[in-house]
Amino acid sequence: MEIINDRKEKLELEYPCNWCYKVIGNDKESVQNAVKDVINDRDHKLTHSNASKSGKYVSMNLDMLVHNDDDRQFIYEALKKHNDVKMVL
Repeated sequence: MEIINDRKEKLELEYPCNWCYKVIGNDKESVQNAVKDVINDRDHKLTHSNASKSGKYVSMNLDMLVHNDDDRQFIYEALKKHNDVKMVL
């Protein structure tokens, strides 16, 4: 269950739907490679979001169609476990 507020309501989504993951890594190339490793040839849009002041980290938005909750969670977990990814939001 995903809690989205203090009332502990479950997030209700209608699938398929577009979903945006914020993927954080050391640099643009490592994030791009991680996304490629995880989603292969699926249609997606990967755009630069932000960089830390020190330049140590970069965040990118991954927008793509997810087909169901398992698909959405699988992509999240696979990105999170990838060695080139520091964090996924």
